[in-house]
Amino acid sequence: MSAPSRVRPSSIEGNTVTATEQGVEPTVQAEGELIAAGTAPLVRRRRRGSRLLNIAAPLAVFGVLIGAWYAITYLVLEPGRRFLMPPPQEVITEGFLDEQAMEKIGDALWNTIEVTFTGLAFAIVIGMAWAVAMSQAKVAERSLFPYAVALQCIPILALVPLIGFWFGYDFPARVIVCVLIALFPIVSNTLFGLQSVDRGQHELFDLHGAGRLTRLMKLQFPAAMPAIFAGFRISAGLSVVGAIVGDVFFRQGEPGLGIVLDNFRSRIQGPELFATIIVAALLGFATFLVFGWLGKLAVGRWYDTSRDGA
Repeated sequence: MSAPSRVRPSSIEGNTVTATEQGVEPTVQAEGELIAAGTAPLVRRRRRGSRLLNIAAPLAVFGVLIGAWYAITYLVLEPGRRFLMPPPQEVITEGFLDEQAMEKIGDALWNTIEVTFTGLAFAIVIGMAWAVAMSQAKVAERSLFPYAVALQCIPILALVPLIGFWFGYDFPARVIVCVLIALFPIVSNTLFGLQSVDRGQHELFDLHGAGRLTRLMKLQFPAAMPAIFAGFRISAGLSVVGAIVGDVFFRQGEPGLGIVLDNFRSRIQGPELFATIIVAALLGFATFLVFGWLGKLAVGRWYDTSRDGA
């Protein structure tokens, strides 16, 4: 008669698993694979449900906004005052489908894009240089950061007439307004990112005798990239606002969306006015998405993954 097999018990997460010396029963690794294989369909269903929710939720909000638009037009406004908020179908037919109106909006859109990205480029260069200078010494931060805050707090509309007197009323003045409005988020976010490096990593660079430039390029800038591109995204939308504000006040040179908006407003052309507003909003949204895409290319998905895990 053969001797019975000896059994070794092992506890895994509170469950007793036996393994014979002959290796007949499945191992812990094989059991984990079976569990993973069993939950895979559930995970896939959850992912599909999450994707559908990500699509359905924005569409539902859009539907609510359109419904509120119709309610204000037909239930709140009297028939004689509906030009203040024309219904969506009139915005489409008399605004987007009108060739003459869209020609004006298209030409103005291109001019606004030029001002927007020129001002944003200057804001990025100036803002990052400003933040780097403040990150290198506390005395520089104490000396320069209050002026960045003051620039953010001063009403830009109060400075617009002075800018016109000093720089004229054409393209350069509009770019300057754009820079002033878009500058602060770049300065503050870049400075926050450069100063958020872990102290232990700074000590490691000290041990290797790294210089100030090496520390900046190989430690601080890589760690600051998420914050830097967050500032870029905010400033991208603000630069569109700056370009339109400059158009409204500097009514010389090539007209941008601000001048077209003001012309439609003065002529009480409601559908054309709302079509221009929608185009301006789409421009801001597009610039935001562009810098979000550039941020993912520069940073990768590690930041989003770690944030989701938290």
